[in-house]
Amino acid sequence: MNHADIERLAHSWVVDAADRPADPRVQQVVLRLLGDLCKAIEDLDITPTEFWHGVAYMSAAGAANELGLLAAGLGLERFLDIRADEAEQKAGLEGGTPRTIEGPLYVAGAPESVGFARLDDGTESEKGEVLFMQGTVFDQQGKPLPGAKVEVWHANLTGNYSFFDQTQAPFNLRRTIVTDDQGRYQFRSIIPVGYGCPPDGTTQQLLNLLGRHGQRPAHIHFFVSAPDHRKLTTQINIDGDEYLWDDFAFASRPGLVPPVNRIDDPAQLDAKRVDKPFASIDFDFHLYHDTAAAPTTQVDRPRAAA
Repeated sequence: MNHADIERLAHSWVVDAADRPADPRVQQVVLRLLGDLCKAIEDLDITPTEFWHGVAYMSAAGAANELGLLAAGLGLERFLDIRADEAEQKAGLEGGTPRTIEGPLYVAGAPESVGFARLDDGTESEKGEVLFMQGTVFDQQGKPLPGAKVEVWHANLTGNYSFFDQTQAPFNLRRTIVTDDQGRYQFRSIIPVGYGCPPDGTTQQLLNLLGRHGQRPAHIHFFVSAPDHRKLTTQINIDGDEYLWDDFAFASRPGLVPPVNRIDDPAQLDAKRVDKPFASIDFDFHLYHDTAAAPTTQVDRPRAAA
């Protein structure tokens, strides 16, 4: 069957079959996706067995709550960022902190503090490397932004995230920090390890068939927001990680790999009230002002809340 015939069929099933008012946007999207899927079935000679195995796979991925992970692993979430970057460039927005993917493991409602927060609950501080990370949130003119909100979350020493990992305390390694009167934030935590797809999960099942690993470099997630500014979704990677530029989610970007300084000076250890050398990362965030010239950076998607 040729593509024109397929398009006519899809139109008859989606548009002509409507017997009541339809949502025009949903209709437009479903028509395109259905037509493209039917063309793929025709062009690739996908068999009924292959088709139903695909349906079963998507059902299993949904039941395992891994569709968000799959979207990252196939590059779809990165593709949305590429489009957002292009839209901002067309609007004349340049020089801000690079965005990168949110991933599926944010949890709303983390405890909030001003200026400083300790993220970890202390249970892994002996095994892990203590981390202090600090910086300033600026607007696009380089002016500090007091009262900006820095939401931060990352994995523990086994690559797992609280809430999704029931062995961790609620909101372990998750906090919201409101910048002080000079726009500064700081937190104490531990250097995380990289996240890996569940080895027996549906995402890794497909990655195996594609000849790909499912590992991410060690990283720390951020939402950074301030009134009258565009919300920033980003993360920094821990320099030196094995997977730094081989991220299965394609989220590593230049500008998001700050140096990690190792501090062993006794005076600085005393000042931080730690009894062993620690890691220190300096990283500033630069936000854009709100503008109608580029699509909103507020993304409405299902997220966990606790």
